[in-house]
Amino acid sequence: MIRVLIADDQDLVRLGLRALVESEEDLALAGEASDGLRAVELARQVRPDVVLMDIRMPGIDGIEATRRIVADPDLTSTRVVVLTTFELDEYVFDALRHGASGFLTKDTRPAELLRAIRLVAEGEALLSPSVTRRVVREFATRPSRVLRPHPRLEALTDRERQVVGLVGEGLNNEEIAAQLVVSPATARTHVSRAMGKLGARDRAQLVVFAYQSGLVSG
Repeated sequence: MIRVLIADDQDLVRLGLRALVESEEDLALAGEASDGLRAVELARQVRPDVVLMDIRMPGIDGIEATRRIVADPDLTSTRVVVLTTFELDEYVFDALRHGASGFLTKDTRPAELLRAIRLVAEGEALLSPSVTRRVVREFATRPSRVLRPHPRLEALTDRERQVVGLVGEGLNNEEIAAQLVVSPATARTHVSRAMGKLGARDRAQLVVFAYQSGLVSG
């Protein structure tokens, strides 16, 4: 059973998400919050598998709430999916940088949202290649961009650095394999090893590391 916490300040949105979650046999509603502080408080109380987190909420916003949840050592198995109105919302990258496992737009179809919840609960990152490329490119080309190379970056082999850069560009394992002319299994192994060396929670965080370390040219 996947336990889902819903955090959104709009009653109708929470109602719709609750109805969707409760309609599935393998999902259970862990709680609801209408502001960021309550979302953090509830997450610590009920320890959900997945949090559906709105960005703009009273109290503290969804980004800060995400940061606090991800930083809590008792919530290492909790994954956060950010809900946003626009794919290129200026806050989306900050949410990923603070530990969100991915994001969805609020007009996402119900079937896709359900698939996303299950995917993230299994430890995967919810980052479609096309949206990832657009988000990273948007922020990588900003004049205010400041590189913060990961302290363990030197531990990566040249091939692993190359793979992390390709992950940062939004490529999946099959696309990485095709570009490097290796098998998908080999690409998957490189990604896994890079995540281990960098201490990445999931593929979403690997994208952030690639951006911050200058491995994505934009």
